[in-house]
Amino acid sequence: MSMWPILISIPVLALGLLFQTAVISRMTLLSGTADLILLILAAWGLQERVKHAWVWAGVAGLLVGFVSGVPGYVYLASYLAIVGVARLLTRRVWQAPLLAMFSVSLIGTLVLHLTTFVVLVLLQVPLPLGNSFAQIILPSILLNLLFAIPVLSLMRDLANRLFPAEVEL
Repeated sequence: MSMWPILISIPVLALGLLFQTAVISRMTLLSGTADLILLILAAWGLQERVKHAWVWAGVAGLLVGFVSGVPGYVYLASYLAIVGVARLLTRRVWQAPLLAMFSVSLIGTLVLHLTTFVVLVLLQVPLPLGNSFAQIILPSILLNLLFAIPVLSLMRDLANRLFPAEVEL
């Protein structure tokens, strides 16, 4: 088993996080923003030949948890759940990658934002669910679905370079 895919996760996710914090976070719709790391993990988890998607989720959870104001375990748990959904869809349900990417993006955004909402409420941060859903969660879902196609394309290209298809003779 090669360490190359694991080692490549750190610069890919670090660059994704830099791009997310510097550029993507400035593109808001109401109060919602896209989550580039979520989309990278969803697209990476949907690649059939990828073997290290769980490691990528762990690295991403630690990186985003480090720079976020939300407790780090929220991102770690949410990103692991997102990769789990992506791997489940890859193995069991769909062979249509675009539909799977949209599904994982939708489910992942809901999981991440609802987990964040629950943790913040438990930490006694007053948040109204209706406003949070309308102003943050729904716009974030829309933005994530908008960015899902280019991220899926980029991650498919990276997976094809790291895990080339075996040629049968």
